[in-house]
Amino acid sequence: MKIRKIHNCTGHRAALYALAAGKDDRHVLTAGGDGWIVEWALDQPETGMLVASVESQVFSLCHLPGEARLVAGNMSGGIHWIDLAKPTETRNIQHHQKGVFDIAVCGDYVMTAGGEGAITRWDRESAKSLESLHLSNQSLRCIAVSAQNDLLAIGGSDHSIYILDAQTLEIRRHLKQAHHNSVFSLAFSPGGRYLWSGGRDAMLRIWDVENDFLPVKEVPAHLNTINHIVFSPDGQLAATASRDRTIRIWDTENADLLKVIETVRDGGHHNSANRLLWLPDVLLSCSDDRTMSVWAIEGS
Repeated sequence: MKIRKIHNCTGHRAALYALAAGKDDRHVLTAGGDGWIVEWALDQPETGMLVASVESQVFSLCHLPGEARLVAGNMSGGIHWIDLAKPTETRNIQHHQKGVFDIAVCGDYVMTAGGEGAITRWDRESAKSLESLHLSNQSLRCIAVSAQNDLLAIGGSDHSIYILDAQTLEIRRHLKQAHHNSVFSLAFSPGGRYLWSGGRDAMLRIWDVENDFLPVKEVPAHLNTINHIVFSPDGQLAATASRDRTIRIWDTENADLLKVIETVRDGGHHNSANRLLWLPDVLLSCSDDRTMSVWAIEGS
Protein backbone atom coordinates (compact mmCIF):
# COMPACT_ATOMS: atom_id res chain seq x y z
CA MET A 1 0.00 0.00 0.00
CA LYS A 2 1.25 3.46 -0.95
CA ILE A 3 0.01 6.64 0.66
CA ARG A 4 0.80 9.99 -0.88
CA LYS A 5 -0.01 13.39 0.53
CA ILE A 6 -1.55 15.48 -2.24
CA HIS A 7 -2.09 18.75 -0.43
CA ASN A 8 -2.25 20.42 2.97
CA CYS A 9 -5.11 22.93 3.13
CA THR A 10 -4.47 25.90 5.43
CA GLY A 11 -6.28 29.07 6.40
CA HIS A 12 -8.35 28.30 9.48
CA ARG A 13 -7.37 30.20 12.62
CA ALA A 14 -8.18 27.47 15.15
CA ALA A 15 -8.42 23.70 15.52
CA LEU A 16 -10.61 21.82 13.05
CA TYR A 17 -13.26 19.53 14.54
CA ALA A 18 -15.64 18.98 11.63
CA LEU A 19 -15.25 17.68 8.09
CA ALA A 20 -18.19 17.05 5.77
CA ALA A 21 -18.98 16.14 2.19
CA GLY A 22 -19.69 19.07 -0.10
CA LYS A 23 -21.99 19.55 -3.07
CA ASP A 24 -20.21 16.81 -5.02
CA ASP A 25 -17.23 14.45 -4.77
CA ARG A 26 -14.81 17.27 -5.61
CA HIS A 27 -15.85 19.61 -2.81
CA VAL A 28 -15.60 19.30 0.98
CA LEU A 29 -16.38 21.46 4.00
CA THR A 30 -14.39 22.13 7.17
CA ALA A 31 -15.27 23.88 10.44
CA GLY A 32 -13.77 24.34 13.86
CA GLY A 33 -12.81 26.62 16.68
CA ASP A 34 -12.83 29.83 14.62
CA GLY A 35 -16.54 29.43 13.76
CA TRP A 36 -15.76 29.47 10.02
CA ILE A 37 -17.31 27.01 7.61
CA VAL A 38 -15.05 26.75 4.58
CA GLU A 39 -15.60 25.03 1.24
CA TRP A 40 -12.61 23.49 -0.54
CA ALA A 41 -12.46 22.48 -4.20
CA LEU A 42 -10.20 19.45 -4.42
CA ASP A 43 -9.16 20.35 -7.96
CA GLN A 44 -7.89 23.71 -6.66
CA PRO A 45 -7.17 23.10 -2.96
CA GLU A 46 -4.81 26.03 -2.42
CA THR A 47 -7.54 28.41 -1.25
CA GLY A 48 -10.79 27.70 0.55
CA MET A 49 -13.97 29.77 0.27
CA LEU A 50 -15.72 30.98 3.42
CA VAL A 51 -19.39 30.00 2.99
CA ALA A 52 -20.70 30.76 6.50
CA SER A 53 -19.55 31.95 9.89
CA VAL A 54 -21.01 31.51 13.37
CA GLU A 55 -20.11 33.14 16.66
CA SER A 56 -19.04 29.97 18.43
CA GLN A 57 -16.79 26.95 18.00
CA VAL A 58 -18.26 24.44 15.56
CA PHE A 59 -18.04 20.87 16.81
CA SER A 60 -20.13 19.09 14.14
CA LEU A 61 -21.17 19.66 10.55
CA CYS A 62 -23.44 17.96 8.04
CA HIS A 63 -24.29 18.75 4.42
CA LEU A 64 -27.86 17.80 3.55
CA PRO A 65 -27.60 15.57 0.45
CA GLY A 66 -29.18 17.05 -2.64
CA GLU A 67 -29.64 20.47 -1.02
CA ALA A 68 -27.68 23.69 -0.68
CA ARG A 69 -28.08 23.55 3.09
CA LEU A 70 -25.82 22.72 6.02
CA VAL A 71 -26.47 21.88 9.64
CA ALA A 72 -23.77 22.81 12.15
CA GLY A 73 -23.59 22.22 15.89
CA ASN A 74 -21.70 24.51 18.25
CA MET A 75 -20.01 24.20 21.61
CA SER A 76 -22.90 25.68 23.58
CA GLY A 77 -25.67 23.47 22.19
CA GLY A 78 -26.80 25.62 19.27
CA ILE A 79 -27.94 24.14 15.95
CA HIS A 80 -27.26 26.31 12.90
CA TRP A 81 -29.41 25.70 9.82
CA ILE A 82 -27.49 27.32 6.97
CA ASP A 83 -28.91 28.07 3.52
CA LEU A 84 -25.83 28.44 1.34
CA ALA A 85 -27.77 30.68 -1.07
CA LYS A 86 -28.63 33.00 1.83
CA PRO A 87 -25.92 32.51 4.49
CA THR A 88 -26.85 35.73 6.30
CA GLU A 89 -30.23 34.19 7.12
CA THR A 90 -28.72 31.36 9.14
CA ARG A 91 -31.05 30.09 11.84
CA ASN A 92 -29.44 29.39 15.19
CA ILE A 93 -31.66 27.31 17.43
CA GLN A 94 -30.40 26.98 20.99
CA HIS A 95 -31.48 23.45 21.73
CA HIS A 96 -29.01 21.17 23.47
CA GLN A 97 -27.80 22.23 26.90
CA LYS A 98 -24.15 21.62 26.05
CA GLY A 99 -22.05 20.98 22.94
CA VAL A 100 -23.49 19.33 19.83
CA PHE A 101 -20.95 16.60 19.20
CA ASP A 102 -22.41 14.89 16.13
CA ILE A 103 -25.02 15.33 13.40
CA ALA A 104 -26.32 12.67 11.01
CA VAL A 105 -28.96 12.44 8.29
CA CYS A 106 -31.45 9.60 8.73
CA GLY A 107 -33.94 9.57 5.85
CA ASP A 108 -36.20 12.62 6.07
CA TYR A 109 -34.76 13.54 9.45
CA VAL A 110 -31.63 15.00 10.97
CA MET A 111 -30.31 13.59 14.25
CA THR A 112 -28.22 15.59 16.71
CA ALA A 113 -26.31 14.34 19.75
CA GLY A 114 -25.85 16.68 22.69
CA GLY A 115 -23.63 17.11 25.70
CA GLU A 116 -26.53 16.81 28.10
CA GLY A 117 -27.06 13.19 27.03
CA ALA A 118 -30.01 13.63 24.65
CA ILE A 119 -30.49 12.77 21.01
CA THR A 120 -32.95 14.89 19.03
CA ARG A 121 -34.80 14.16 15.79
CA TRP A 122 -35.40 17.16 13.52
CA ASP A 123 -37.66 17.55 10.52
CA ARG A 124 -35.21 18.06 7.69
CA GLU A 125 -37.44 20.35 5.64
CA SER A 126 -38.77 22.69 8.34
CA ALA A 127 -35.75 22.56 10.69
CA LYS A 128 -38.09 21.93 13.62
CA SER A 129 -37.27 19.58 16.48
CA LEU A 130 -39.74 16.71 16.65
CA GLU A 131 -38.68 14.70 19.67
CA SER A 132 -35.78 14.16 22.03
CA LEU A 133 -34.69 11.08 23.91
CA HIS A 134 -32.55 11.45 27.01
CA LEU A 135 -30.23 8.45 27.03
CA SER A 136 -27.56 9.37 29.56
CA ASN A 137 -26.52 11.81 32.23
CA GLN A 138 -23.26 12.26 30.32
CA SER A 139 -22.47 13.53 26.83
CA LEU A 140 -23.50 11.72 23.67
CA ARG A 141 -20.47 11.83 21.39
CA CYS A 142 -21.31 10.13 18.09
CA ILE A 143 -24.06 8.80 15.82
CA ALA A 144 -23.95 6.04 13.20
CA VAL A 145 -26.83 5.20 10.85
CA SER A 146 -27.50 1.79 9.30
CA ALA A 147 -30.04 2.16 6.49
CA GLN A 148 -29.87 -1.59 5.84
CA ASN A 149 -30.97 -2.47 9.38
CA ASP A 150 -32.97 0.69 10.11
CA LEU A 151 -30.87 1.28 13.21
CA LEU A 152 -29.07 4.12 14.94
CA ALA A 153 -26.01 3.57 17.10
CA ILE A 154 -25.19 6.26 19.67
CA GLY A 155 -21.93 6.42 21.63
CA GLY A 156 -21.68 8.13 24.99
CA SER A 157 -19.24 9.38 27.59
CA ASP A 158 -20.85 6.90 29.99
CA HIS A 159 -18.84 4.18 28.14
CA SER A 160 -22.05 2.89 26.50
CA ILE A 161 -23.33 2.25 23.00
CA TYR A 162 -27.08 2.60 22.53
CA ILE A 163 -28.76 0.83 19.61
CA LEU A 164 -32.05 2.49 18.61
CA ASP A 165 -34.80 1.72 16.14
CA ALA A 166 -34.36 4.45 13.55
CA GLN A 167 -38.12 4.92 13.14
CA THR A 168 -39.44 4.73 16.69
CA LEU A 169 -36.24 5.58 18.64
CA GLU A 170 -36.97 2.56 20.81
CA ILE A 171 -33.84 1.27 22.55
CA ARG A 172 -33.11 -2.12 21.00
CA ARG A 173 -29.85 -2.80 22.81
CA HIS A 174 -27.73 -1.10 25.45
CA LEU A 175 -24.08 -2.13 25.31
CA LYS A 176 -22.89 -1.14 28.76
CA GLN A 177 -19.15 -0.71 29.28
CA ALA A 178 -18.61 -1.05 25.55
CA HIS A 179 -15.34 0.80 26.15
CA HIS A 180 -13.34 1.60 29.26
CA ASN A 181 -13.98 5.29 28.67
CA SER A 182 -16.00 7.58 26.37
CA VAL A 183 -17.14 6.15 23.01
CA PHE A 184 -16.01 8.78 20.50
CA SER A 185 -16.76 7.16 17.14
CA LEU A 186 -19.08 4.58 15.60
CA ALA A 187 -19.40 3.32 12.02
CA PHE A 188 -21.49 0.55 10.50
CA SER A 189 -19.57 -1.50 7.96
CA PRO A 190 -20.81 -1.39 4.34
CA GLY A 191 -23.75 -3.76 4.22
CA GLY A 192 -24.47 -3.19 7.91
CA ARG A 193 -23.18 -6.54 9.23
CA TYR A 194 -20.73 -5.08 11.76
CA LEU A 195 -20.47 -2.02 13.96
CA TRP A 196 -16.99 -0.62 14.58
CA SER A 197 -16.40 1.51 17.67
CA GLY A 198 -13.51 3.58 18.97
CA GLY A 199 -13.06 5.32 22.27
CA ARG A 200 -10.93 7.35 24.59
CA ASP A 201 -9.40 4.04 25.72
CA ALA A 202 -7.68 3.86 22.28
CA MET A 203 -9.36 0.51 21.60
CA LEU A 204 -11.03 -0.49 18.34
CA ARG A 205 -13.92 -2.90 18.87
CA ILE A 206 -16.10 -4.74 16.35
CA TRP A 207 -19.66 -5.88 17.10
CA ASP A 208 -21.75 -8.43 15.16
CA VAL A 209 -25.04 -6.70 14.32
CA GLU A 210 -26.76 -9.91 13.19
CA ASN A 211 -25.86 -11.76 16.40
CA ASP A 212 -27.23 -9.38 19.01
CA PHE A 213 -24.16 -7.13 18.81
CA LEU A 214 -21.83 -9.73 20.28
CA PRO A 215 -18.21 -8.51 20.33
CA VAL A 216 -16.13 -10.28 17.69
CA LYS A 217 -12.79 -8.50 17.90
CA GLU A 218 -10.93 -5.86 19.87
CA VAL A 219 -7.65 -4.22 18.92
CA PRO A 220 -5.40 -1.82 20.88
CA ALA A 221 -5.44 0.38 17.80
CA HIS A 222 -3.81 3.66 18.89
CA LEU A 223 -1.76 5.22 21.66
CA ASN A 224 -4.53 7.67 22.54
CA THR A 225 -8.20 8.46 21.90
CA ILE A 226 -9.75 7.23 18.65
CA ASN A 227 -11.63 10.28 17.39
CA HIS A 228 -13.15 8.97 14.19
CA ILE A 229 -13.70 5.86 12.05
CA VAL A 230 -14.63 5.77 8.35
CA PHE A 231 -14.86 3.12 5.64
CA SER A 232 -13.60 3.41 2.09
CA PRO A 233 -16.31 3.69 -0.60
CA ASP A 234 -15.61 0.14 -1.80
CA GLY A 235 -15.83 -1.19 1.75
CA GLN A 236 -12.45 -2.94 1.66
CA LEU A 237 -10.60 -0.54 3.96
CA ALA A 238 -11.26 1.44 7.12
CA ALA A 239 -9.41 4.40 8.57
CA THR A 240 -9.11 5.61 12.16
CA ALA A 241 -7.98 9.04 13.35
CA SER A 242 -6.51 9.56 16.79
CA ARG A 243 -5.35 12.06 19.32
CA ASP A 244 -1.95 10.36 18.98
CA ARG A 245 -1.70 12.32 15.67
CA THR A 246 -1.74 9.24 13.45
CA ILE A 247 -4.19 7.91 10.90
CA ARG A 248 -4.28 4.14 10.58
CA ILE A 249 -5.57 2.10 7.66
CA TRP A 250 -7.22 -1.28 8.30
CA ASP A 251 -8.37 -4.25 6.26
CA THR A 252 -12.10 -4.55 6.91
CA GLU A 253 -12.29 -8.32 6.54
CA ASN A 254 -10.05 -9.12 9.51
CA ALA A 255 -9.38 -5.67 11.00
CA ASP A 256 -5.67 -6.12 10.31
CA LEU A 257 -3.51 -3.00 10.40
CA LEU A 258 -2.12 -2.19 6.95
CA LYS A 259 -0.57 1.26 7.25
CA VAL A 260 0.14 4.07 9.72
CA ILE A 261 0.25 7.68 8.51
CA GLU A 262 2.75 9.41 10.78
CA THR A 263 3.87 13.00 11.33
CA VAL A 264 7.53 12.82 10.37
CA ARG A 265 7.70 10.00 7.85
CA ASP A 266 4.50 10.78 5.92
CA GLY A 267 3.91 14.47 6.59
CA GLY A 268 0.97 13.70 8.84
CA HIS A 269 -0.68 15.98 11.35
CA HIS A 270 1.30 17.69 14.11
CA ASN A 271 -1.59 17.50 16.59
CA SER A 272 -4.67 15.40 17.20
CA ALA A 273 -6.30 14.01 14.04
CA ASN A 274 -9.97 14.71 14.67
CA ARG A 275 -12.08 13.83 11.67
CA LEU A 276 -11.93 11.84 8.42
CA LEU A 277 -13.85 11.76 5.14
CA TRP A 278 -13.29 9.09 2.48
CA LEU A 279 -14.29 10.12 -1.04
CA PRO A 280 -13.99 7.90 -4.15
CA ASP A 281 -10.37 8.82 -4.86
CA VAL A 282 -8.99 10.52 -1.73
CA LEU A 283 -9.00 10.31 2.06
CA LEU A 284 -9.25 13.62 3.92
CA SER A 285 -8.30 14.38 7.50
CA CYS A 286 -8.52 17.45 9.73
CA SER A 287 -6.69 18.26 12.91
CA ASP A 288 -6.03 20.44 15.92
CA ASP A 289 -3.11 21.77 13.85
CA ARG A 290 -5.68 23.84 11.87
CA THR A 291 -5.13 22.00 8.61
CA MET A 292 -6.95 19.56 6.35
CA SER A 293 -4.79 17.01 4.54
CA VAL A 294 -5.65 15.28 1.28
CA TRP A 295 -4.31 11.73 0.85
CA ALA A 296 -4.12 9.40 -2.13
CA ILE A 297 -4.16 5.74 -1.10
CA GLU A 298 -3.04 3.21 -3.67
CA GLY A 299 -2.90 -0.56 -3.51
CA SER A 300 -3.74 -2.79 -0.58
